[in-house]
Amino acid sequence: MTTQTAHRSFSFYLLPDFSLQAFSCAIEVLRLANEAIGRKAYSWQVISADGQPVVSSCGLTVSIDSTLRNERERTLKSNAISAAVICGGSAIPRPDRQVDAWLRECRMRRIPLICIGSGTIVVARAGLADGRRCAVHWEQLPLFCEQFPGIESTQTAFEHDGDLHTCSGGDAPFDMFLHLVEQDHGSVVVNRICERAIAYRLRTAGDRQRLPLHSRVKLNHQAVMKVIGLMEASLDDPMPVDDLVALSGISRRQIERLFERELGRSPNRYYLELRLERAQLLLVSTNLPVVEVAVACGFVSPSHFSKVYREAYGCAPHQTRSAARASGRADLMDPTLLGLDCVEASQPQLSMTA
Repeated sequence: MTTQTAHRSFSFYLLPDFSLQAFSCAIEVLRLANEAIGRKAYSWQVISADGQPVVSSCGLTVSIDSTLRNERERTLKSNAISAAVICGGSAIPRPDRQVDAWLRECRMRRIPLICIGSGTIVVARAGLADGRRCAVHWEQLPLFCEQFPGIESTQTAFEHDGDLHTCSGGDAPFDMFLHLVEQDHGSVVVNRICERAIAYRLRTAGDRQRLPLHSRVKLNHQAVMKVIGLMEASLDDPMPVDDLVALSGISRRQIERLFERELGRSPNRYYLELRLERAQLLLVSTNLPVVEVAVACGFVSPSHFSKVYREAYGCAPHQTRSAARASGRADLMDPTLLGLDCVEASQPQLSMTA
């Protein structure tokens, strides 16, 4: 996005079961920016496929300004919109050719694409994120990595990659839209917005999406954060802990002491828990064979995977899948269609030593 533009117009397309929290965070930044600037620097309209109100994931309904068909006609007009925003949530939407066509038209006209939550999946499915760096919600990340290997998917709050802006959802749109406003109007305006919104901490592109497993406090040691980041980036092909430590810049003994102090477990144990968490997410959100789940999570054999999984969760991998299906927590089908809902994974309670 360029700087010092007189006016920007955002078109928000709401997906079914979109996150009201994420949507309102984005809108509030634009509203507060207008107040801080003292004029209508930003405007927005909300669209849906048929122009009917859309129900959010929390059950509240948002009224709509226009239909997708009208928006596509509007997109054809020069400088009619400044950015197209696909606002989703945790539910992965069904494929929609009309939405895909609109997004491709936006790309052809160099209109920036902004993705919130599962909106990133829509853009990826349309082939518009290949080779790009995208922020993906941690619950959706395992499936996303499997289905879109050509995209650099990250477990970060938000990312900017050229004219593609992605965020994981929750309150991350607040930070992402603040950065867009800052590009237009500078840090003084952003500070005024934060004062009005009582926002004391702002994340930057690439910041962590969530606290590490079992941590309820902010980790301040950069070496620990670096090692955790390397672990998260290599779940399918685990690195030897000695190699991770070498990249951290401190000794193995120091890393082990820091992990025990701040996370209550060794680096090996923590690494294993990350891989098991990813495995559970794949089991309940895809129909991948168990052997493929094992490989995707860096286990050398299905038997070893089943053993450590059973010790962690108290049941076999196939039992987790069966229980999720029976309870309605999963809508399993061909993962290439991405027509399923992600579910929240429980944390493993490991009884074995790493």
